[in-house]
This record gives sequence, C-alpha cells and structure tokens, in this order.
Amino acid sequence: MSQYFSFNLKEILSVTMILFAIIDILGSIPVVIQLRQKAGHIQSEKASLVSLTLMILFLFIGEGLLGIIGIDIQSFAIAGSLVIFFIAMEMVLGINFFKEEVPESVSIVPLAFPLIAGAGTMTTLLSLKSEYATQNIIVGIMLNMIFVYIVLKNTARLEKLFGKSGLNVLRKAFGIILLAIAIKLFRNNTGL
Repeated sequence: MSQYFSFNLKEILSVTMILFAIIDILGSIPVVIQLRQKAGHIQSEKASLVSLTLMILFLFIGEGLLGIIGIDIQSFAIAGSLVIFFIAMEMVLGINFFKEEVPESVSIVPLAFPLIAGAGTMTTLLSLKSEYATQNIIVGIMLNMIFVYIVLKNTARLEKLFGKSGLNVLRKAFGIILLAIAIKLFRNNTGL
C-alpha cells in the first residue's frame, strides 16, 4: 500500500517535461498575447484552475469514458501518439495542420480549453497513465499549472525577454522533444 502512494522523482520529472512540451505554454505566448490585446486582460488564476481541474478529472474518468465507447487505453495511446506527432511537426516545421478559431474575448473556453488543456494534453494524460503512477502524474500536472500561471501572469515580460526569434527557437526545441515522445508512445503501445 505504501508503495502505491510513494512518489518517484524520476517519474515526476518525466511527466512534468512531457506535459510541459505538449502544453507548450511558451510556444503559445504569441496566441496569449493576441488574446490579451483583444480583451485587455487575461484571467490567469481562473484559466489555470480550470485547466488543472479538467486534467485531473480526465486522468481519473477518461479511461471510464473510453470503456463506455469500447476503446482500450493502448488504442487511445496510439491515436494520441499520432496527434502528438502532428503537433510536434507543426512546432518544428511551422505548418498548421490544425485550424483554431481566434475568439472575440478571453475567457475560460479559449484559454483553459483548448489552448492549455486541449485534445493533445488529454490524449497525453491517458497515454501517461499507461506508463506512470497516478500520483506522479498529478504532481506533474500541478507543477505545469504553476508554471502556466506564472507565464500567463507575465506574458508581456516574457515577450520582451525572449523576443520573436527566441520564442521560435523554444517552440522548435520542444517540437523535437514531442516527436521523440510520440515515437516512444507508439512503440510502447504497439510492441514494435
């Protein structure tokens, strides 16, 4: 029982880095800045808390939802690896495969979902659940949401600090990491 609730620092770091890459809040800074310019204010606290809640809920009930529609975790993980692969290709090549509408005002819907806790993040959570202990995933989610909150609170400063080229370099670096994660998820769940 104590082993079930023990925390593994290596797993926490792995989950944190995987989620950090898939959420890509640094790469999303240009979108967040655009939303802030349209609405005049970003609801950092609300967006972070709603994202945290969505992710933890999906971590626990996502598998049950899949069971209801007859999909196993391995199939979802393989599908997720393909989604992650295409997101990574977007980041590395600068090509948009997924079209997202830019909302008229900043609220929970465009910021918390789908920007932070979108389909890629949810897919990744279920894929992670097949490889890592739940408590380590929760810690990884919480660490990411703290970072997301800090970034949302400081978008103007970060924009000046990194500059446009710096943000592009970060986005491409995390794209390469995501490609490796997608391939690993695919291999682990197909037995290749």
